[in-house]
Amino acid sequence: MTAAPAVLTEDAAARGPVVRRLLARPELGAVVGAAAVFVFFAVAADSFLRASSLSTVLYASSTIGIMAVPVALLMIGGEFDLSAGVMVTGSALVSSMFSYQMTANVWVGVGVSLLVTLAVGFFNGWMLTRTGLPSFIITLGTFLMLTGLNLGLTKLISGTVSTKGIGDMEGFPSARAVFASHLTVGGVQLQVTIVWWLALVAVATWILLRTRAGNWIFAVGGNAEAARAVGVPVDRTRIGLYMGVGLAAWISGQHLLFNYDVVQSGEGVGNELIYIAAAVIGGCLLTGGYGSAAGAAVGALIFGMTSKGIVYAQWDPNWFKFFLGAMLLLATLLNAWIRKRAEASS
Repeated sequence: MTAAPAVLTEDAAARGPVVRRLLARPELGAVVGAAAVFVFFAVAADSFLRASSLSTVLYASSTIGIMAVPVALLMIGGEFDLSAGVMVTGSALVSSMFSYQMTANVWVGVGVSLLVTLAVGFFNGWMLTRTGLPSFIITLGTFLMLTGLNLGLTKLISGTVSTKGIGDMEGFPSARAVFASHLTVGGVQLQVTIVWWLALVAVATWILLRTRAGNWIFAVGGNAEAARAVGVPVDRTRIGLYMGVGLAAWISGQHLLFNYDVVQSGEGVGNELIYIAAAVIGGCLLTGGYGSAAGAAVGALIFGMTSKGIVYAQWDPNWFKFFLGAMLLLATLLNAWIRKRAEASS
């Protein structure tokens, strides 16, 4: 009669560390939410579970996730970037107009666009470190400037609010293969953006969990002054994070260009909030120092499932924003509860 309690005690002791590790994972709430959303739309929409439908869901998720991952790293570092959405459009516009106006190989435009987006990211980080102003103010200013430049320069150069087609230029087919091609897996076509998305998640996770730079990011987001006092290069870390957002904006912008050939200069406004929301749903705290790249990827997946699930369920698409707002609030509350439980059990 005395053996059973001992066994139960040993089992509980073995389960304890596992439970604590699970509760400490920032993406736990997002995974639970994603499972609930998947089951909901699997029941509500008959076509949701078709292979072609799931491919569309993954594509929609990847276009958000490519940006949500570096935005999540930036938020873990304690900062925001409100210019991310229009930076994507700006990246596409630079590639298209430079290639068209200079009558060069489109890869030249792609290279120039990479330099421009990295420069914008560097500018955001440099201004933050030099002025001490909140990142909200600095990137809001960049957002407004880029919005004006996207519209003004496009109309000045091309005479309209959209770019000229570059589909017949040298290098276009190879660039499309890199940024906007399809892969066939098991008879299902998948956009190459899904590969870019998963690659970014893997690299960002490795940086956060396996490198010194990852420790710096968490330290800067947790307490920048304390991190500086122990030798963490706070300024370089912040600038690097903003340049990471610029790199992802370049990838997304090239997909936008080579998938559609023509870019509307007014696109991208408001998308920065979607990227931030995906990161928050994935477990990132607005106060910094907590979160994960995998969580941001799951947050993007929730966005993709919701946006396409509503269509497959044949509901009014105007409900999309309502569902996203509700999920954002619920995820934030759930993440806060999970973190408190993790801290209490540690």
